[in-house]
Amino acid sequence: MKKLWTILSLCLLMLSVFVPAAFADGAAPEPAKIDTGDTTFVLISAALVMLMTPGLALFYGGMVRTKNVLNTIMQSFFIVSLISVQWVLWGYSLAFGPDVNHIIGSLDWIGLKGVGQEANADYAATIPHFAFMIFQAMFAVITPALITGAFAERMKFPAFVIFTLIWATVVYDPVAHWVWGVGGWMRELGVLDFAGGTVVHILSGVSGLVIALMLGKRKGYGSEVILPHHLPMTVIGASLLWFGWFGFNAGSALSANGLAASAFTVTNTAAAAATVAWVFTEWLFHGKPTILGAASGCIAGLVAITPAAGFVGTLPAVIIGLVAGIVCFLAVSVVKTKLGYDDALDAFGVHGIGGTWGAIATGLFASKAINPAGADGLFYGNPGQLTVQLIGVAASWAFAIVMTFIILKVMGMFMQLRASENQEIMGLDLTEHGERGYAYQDLITGSPISYDVPAEKAVAANASVSLNS
Repeated sequence: MKKLWTILSLCLLMLSVFVPAAFADGAAPEPAKIDTGDTTFVLISAALVMLMTPGLALFYGGMVRTKNVLNTIMQSFFIVSLISVQWVLWGYSLAFGPDVNHIIGSLDWIGLKGVGQEANADYAATIPHFAFMIFQAMFAVITPALITGAFAERMKFPAFVIFTLIWATVVYDPVAHWVWGVGGWMRELGVLDFAGGTVVHILSGVSGLVIALMLGKRKGYGSEVILPHHLPMTVIGASLLWFGWFGFNAGSALSANGLAASAFTVTNTAAAAATVAWVFTEWLFHGKPTILGAASGCIAGLVAITPAAGFVGTLPAVIIGLVAGIVCFLAVSVVKTKLGYDDALDAFGVHGIGGTWGAIATGLFASKAINPAGADGLFYGNPGQLTVQLIGVAASWAFAIVMTFIILKVMGMFMQLRASENQEIMGLDLTEHGERGYAYQDLITGSPISYDVPAEKAVAANASVSLNS
């Protein structure tokens, strides 16, 4: 009997140790641990997305005239620095900070206060909060850089800097919160945007069109031949964009998993399909396929698949890419010509139109078989998703138009937005930066390259020399 009591006592002792622990585990599970594979993947993806903006600088730089190449490249390159600082100081907090009335993030995370090496389960439970923040920073960087293609060769650099800073704060950050921020109204509504169809491409393309219309056409547009000065540079830039886009779309899975692999595959597929579609459509319309058309086509496909990348399969990606190549070509080569607006490097025709098609296509082809966290689209039995996508598109267009118009109107009260006629003739490289992209320019034109010579005097001294090259 004594032995029995001894055994029972030992059993009670064991229960007293392990049962509370078991209940404690059930009541308060341990927080998810940082996954090194996911972290590595997201950091590499962030680096790829960062590379896209210098790639964009080359893509745009090759399409302008020789006298504006440095100004065009400078705009994208400088944005990397400007928006990186803005994002750390207040942009990230406005976009992803604790929700305020489903409209904007609070300033609780200003200066990255409370953002650190631990994970934030609301956004990504297996990577450091820092990793998520810096990945999103690269999206914030490239979006205003895309706009610069619309006003290339005619906006003064100080105006560009101030516009970019204001636009990122009052346009990009709020819409990023609407779509991706916890509590954002579009996210609550169910708008699907895997990697930025509305947030990045519609906002940048539509805002670019507004700026192009408000600034007016470049001097000589429609009456002079204005050709790209260095197409090999443009193709290199397009190739870097294609390469970086894998980080843009696959990285948005925020984990090294099957969804990332799916997004990677459909990204490449749509880009390839759009390239083929653009080239053959151009061939049909103009009689010759061009390398500029091929480069533009691949970007159109990448833009269109961006919102859908984490929600659609491979065959829908082919359709999305083919339609993007055709529709964006028509927007650039037919619609723009008929309406006569000067979207210099087709920011609206490719990003505005391509992003709109991609957002709508997401409502058509999305499938929960690809991503259970998403939704089925129209062709998978859920017509309501298409309605939700159209609401997201309409809201993004309206907000971009109204806010960009207001920003430019207010800025125009205090500063000169557009370069003068003489500055346009001389080129923004010299008049805004005191530099030339190519040494042979001065040998050909005889124009002075001196920091001490005002642009107007330089133009007068070279009035008989054509500087349209």
